[in-house]
Amino acid sequence: MDLASASDRPTSTLEPEPESAPTPPTGRNLLDYQPVARLLRSRWYPGIFQWAAIAVFGVVVYQLLLGPDSAHDNLGTALVWVLWWPLIPIIFVVLGRFWCAVCPFGKLSDLVQKLVGAQRPVPRFLKKYGIWIIDAQFIAITWADHVWGIVESPWGTGILLLLLITAVVASGAFFQRRTFCRYLCFFGGMAGNYARTGSLALRADTDICGTCTSKAVCFNGGDKAPACPLFEFPRTMDSSANCNLCANCFKNCPNDAITLTPRKPSSELWFIRKPKVEESALAMAIMGIVLIQNITMLQWWQTVLDWIESTTGITSYPVIFTIAFVVALAAPLAAVWAASAVAARRNVETTAKNFARFGYALIPLDVAGHIAHNLFHLLAEGGSVYYTALAMFGYDTGGTSTALVGTTTIQILQYLVLAAGIAGSVYTAYRIARTRYVRIPVRRATLTPYLVVIGLFAAANIVLFLLPMAHRM
Repeated sequence: MDLASASDRPTSTLEPEPESAPTPPTGRNLLDYQPVARLLRSRWYPGIFQWAAIAVFGVVVYQLLLGPDSAHDNLGTALVWVLWWPLIPIIFVVLGRFWCAVCPFGKLSDLVQKLVGAQRPVPRFLKKYGIWIIDAQFIAITWADHVWGIVESPWGTGILLLLLITAVVASGAFFQRRTFCRYLCFFGGMAGNYARTGSLALRADTDICGTCTSKAVCFNGGDKAPACPLFEFPRTMDSSANCNLCANCFKNCPNDAITLTPRKPSSELWFIRKPKVEESALAMAIMGIVLIQNITMLQWWQTVLDWIESTTGITSYPVIFTIAFVVALAAPLAAVWAASAVAARRNVETTAKNFARFGYALIPLDVAGHIAHNLFHLLAEGGSVYYTALAMFGYDTGGTSTALVGTTTIQILQYLVLAAGIAGSVYTAYRIARTRYVRIPVRRATLTPYLVVIGLFAAANIVLFLLPMAHRM
């Protein structure tokens, strides 16, 4: 039905989403290509990538804890914060949550379970409040980084990794599958949000699944592969937020019902069937974190600190940063909540439901801001990975520039990425409104406040990327 032609309906302003089983994405199934199918069915997948990641992780931990004290000279710091952290959101956009299939923490959890795992069910508390724990962790770690200098300290980064390893081991020893990755990992929460923008979707053909007699071997595991590590049932799955492309379901399915389909980036966000306030809140928190990261890495940030000190007499950096941090986190949350309150006056939804539904529209801009910010570190400091690796073997590389390209090139790339994110958020908000609301006046009244919010944060990012940024390494 053409929604535009239905604008004259006399009563209904709301058209709920269907509650039927999800439809597999349209397009060519990549599993029809034999090289792809052979790779995913191979007993070496994803293990070969996991062990490669573990080898690099071992070098990282060794360097962080026993290598040079200066972040500028430490290969572990360069690998984590200059290479891996900037590349990871790009991986999410291209491949979804694939990194979580090869993450050393996930493999460690699997090994602990095989050795001493109690295999207890996931507590209801974690299922219900896990995302809020993830939100709190993400905020706390970012705050601690700025107050205690985790990124600038190899030892600090190493301690953070050891704390995470302890949590992974404890979770693997007590609970089923990758409980930590699904319900407790702060990085997994961000991965889930960002993976919704991914260009690949693994789904099941529900028509074929309806005739299956294998007792959900895709979910429970079988002779060919273990159970789904993140507790996803392909037959009912309508989101890539908790699919890490481990291929266990594909290997176990006896009916070839699994599809792996290319899709338009961010298209999943247009049709969220059960939006959650906590997931939208995480998107807003990440938006605020990206903003404060940009602000505190600007060269004039020290000038701002000096002005605050001279004006207020406050000399404690933790106090000043905490105030700025709270404001940066509150701004996106308050802006989207205000937009939701305005929209609620016309679309018969509550403010909370509007917030939950349209908060997802900020994720493309969120991802773009994150990628654009870290492009600076990757391209302006990327050479540090090479030079610190040489230094580990005794080669002197002092005074060598770490820049891979010039400042102008970096800014052009940042704005191209940012433009894609702005367009993605605008179009996502439009598609959510168009899908949800039948009458054009209601749709327009709902959409407008969110477009204003997107415009405000787009403008903030544009201004921040114009200003010179300080180097991390």
